[in-house]
Amino acid sequence: MEEEIELILENYRRAGVILVEVRKEATGLIKDGGSLLEVAEFVENNIREKGGEPAFPCNISRNEEAAHATPSIDDQTVFGKDDLVKLDIGVHIDGYIADSAVTVDLSGNYGGLVKAAEAALDEAIKIMRDGVSTIEIGEVIGTTIKERGYKPVVNLSGHGLSRYDSHAPPTIPNVKYEHGVTLHENNVVAIEPFATDGGGKVVESGNAEIFSLIKPKPVRMREAKKLLDEIKNYQGLPFAKRWLPRERLELALRKVETAGILRDYPVLREEEKGMVSQAEHTVIIKKDGCEVITK
Repeated sequence: MEEEIELILENYRRAGVILVEVRKEATGLIKDGGSLLEVAEFVENNIREKGGEPAFPCNISRNEEAAHATPSIDDQTVFGKDDLVKLDIGVHIDGYIADSAVTVDLSGNYGGLVKAAEAALDEAIKIMRDGVSTIEIGEVIGTTIKERGYKPVVNLSGHGLSRYDSHAPPTIPNVKYEHGVTLHENNVVAIEPFATDGGGKVVESGNAEIFSLIKPKPVRMREAKKLLDEIKNYQGLPFAKRWLPRERLELALRKVETAGILRDYPVLREEEKGMVSQAEHTVIIKKDGCEVITK
């Protein structure tokens, strides 16, 4: 049993090593005038070249966007000199996932906001251990962000990472809640503080470019059948519309969505259009601390 656990944890670690290398290179590509699509494709292709697979589409969320933004098939969008960019990357090895995010401040005007999320992540990591409660983690994250003059985003959270599940239980809140879950040795979780100078909540906004399979069902349309076969390859993990075969894609996707086969992920934006920063690491819980596999 111990050997089996160690083999599983080694897959998480291997995913973490790939993620760190890719994140470092990709961060350097985020600059004024740079293409969002080129960065996303660099991340996803580089993950594959290094022996992993993307655990979800590369998220590139800017300014008031907090999550679920990824470029479309022929996206022409470029970074602006005032953008606050969140780069969120997931890598899996045989379904075992590492997840990490950084914020890049192209304007140089949001250093305090960026540091608030980073400090909250650092403080949370300090208390991670066997027996820690998600109540404690949420309190540390929320307090750290508030002490720096910002608000934690209350309806976004960290999460567990299990095989082929990038958002598994437990939820790791960014504020203190009355009820929580106790973490135990060898649990793998993503700690993911979000800080904002806005209202502190996100809302769904805009079209979805990211989807995941809920449950396969029979479909009659030829292109929809081909699309479903392609989607099954992702084993329930989120995928980007731009990863799919283009033949009558919109119609086939609509047929599959209407049948209740897919879940979509609309872009999440700060409710008051406040700027949002994000910091995230994946950790393995140990008896007296934790192992950060994405640092």
